[in-house]
Amino acid sequence: MSSTLLETIEIESGPHPKFAVIWLHGLGADGNDFVPIVNELDLSGCPAIRFVFPHAPTMPVTLNGGYVMRAWYDILGTDIAKREDEAGLRLSQARIEQLIEREKARGIPAGRIILAGFSQGCAMAMQTGLRHPEKLAGLLCLSGYVPLRDALAAERHPANQNTPVFLAHGRADPIVLIDRAEQSRDLLKSMDYRVEWREYMMQHSVCLEEITDIGHWLRQILQA
Repeated sequence: MSSTLLETIEIESGPHPKFAVIWLHGLGADGNDFVPIVNELDLSGCPAIRFVFPHAPTMPVTLNGGYVMRAWYDILGTDIAKREDEAGLRLSQARIEQLIEREKARGIPAGRIILAGFSQGCAMAMQTGLRHPEKLAGLLCLSGYVPLRDALAAERHPANQNTPVFLAHGRADPIVLIDRAEQSRDLLKSMDYRVEWREYMMQHSVCLEEITDIGHWLRQILQA
C-alpha cells in the first residue's frame, strides 16, 4: 500500500480541537456526504471537535457491473455475508489506521477519537475500531454490519472491549437488510460489547430522529 494519506474534508467546531470524529461515507458517495450533518448535531457545551471526512479510493465494483466508483472494498455479489472482499477490507482498514495516526500526531490521543460510518463506512468503522490496539472514544455505526464476522473473535483487540458502540438501522432498509444488522448487534453483545441499538422507520438513509440520537450519544462521550 502506498503511504499516501486519503484525501479528506475537515471541519473544526472550535479552535484547538480536543476530539476527532473520523466519518466514513458509503458506497459511491464521497467525504462530502455527511458534512451537512455537523450543523444538525446539537453539540453545544462540548469540547471542540475536528470532523474528518475521508474520500474512499475509486475502484471497479463487481455488483455494479465493474463501474468505477468510490468504495472502501468491492461488493462481489448480492449476498454480502457469503462473499466478502477480505483484501479490500484489510487495505482500507490500514488506510483508516493512517488517519487515526495522523490525529494522534496532531495532538488528539486515540482515547478521544471516534470512528463513525454509514453503510460500507459503518462496516469499515467496525472492521478497524474493534481491532485497533488502543482504546478509542466510540464507534458510531449507521446502516451497516460487522464484516469478516468469523475472524472477529480471533482478531479483536481487548483495548476496545468497553468502547461504546452506537448501532443504528432502518427497518425498511432494502440495501443492508435489518436482519444483517441485528446479527451484527447480537454478535457484538455475545462478546460483551457496550452496544446501544436503535432502529428507525426509514430505508437506507439517515433520519432526523436518528441525528438527534447521534447528538445525544456524542454529547455523553464528549462530556464524560
